[in-house]
This record gives sequence, C-alpha cells and structure tokens, in this order.
Amino acid sequence: MNDLHSWLSQQHHGLRTFHTFQQKIETLIREEPGQRALCRLLSSLVGGYIEAFDEEPLPVAVADRAYQRLLDLVASLDFRASAEHRLADLDRVAACHL
Repeated sequence: MNDLHSWLSQQHHGLRTFHTFQQKIETLIREEPGQRALCRLLSSLVGGYIEAFDEEPLPVAVADRAYQRLLDLVASLDFRASAEHRLADLDRVAACHL
C-alpha cells in the first residue's frame, strides 16, 4: 500500500488520477489476492466518484476534498496488519464517501 500512497501523493486531483488509481487497484487484485476484498471496496469507492463527475464539471473544492480523503484513507491501510485491523480497514473503506 505504501507504493500506491507514494504514487497517489504525487498526482493531480483530477478524474484521470482516479481512473489510473482504479487501474492500479485492479493490478493489486492480481498481485495480492489476499487483499481482494479491500481492493474491490477501494475500486468501488473510486468508481462511484468517477461516475458522479464523469463528463460533468468538477469543482476544485470537491476535487481537492475527495483527493485528500482518498490519500488519507490509503495512508491508513496496511496489508500486513492483523486480521482484526484489516477487518476494521474494510469497515472504514466500506463506510467512506469521497
């Protein structure tokens, strides 16, 4: 997750970043099959955001807030944490809105 966070922290706040993030998550699903549930939730979270603003004007304040929420969320995730911690991560991601 550190690599994903490092990449994300260097990106622009636009929709293209969210599209690319989704592609990176799909790669992680193949590379880290034990994290499939978390990755699917992240992909769904980002997908909902993309659908909401695809081909629509994206206000800068909304883009900044969504980007920061995603960045903070990714920073808080740990693939190597205990099962209890990973379950809490799943719950947080499932409850998150960008």
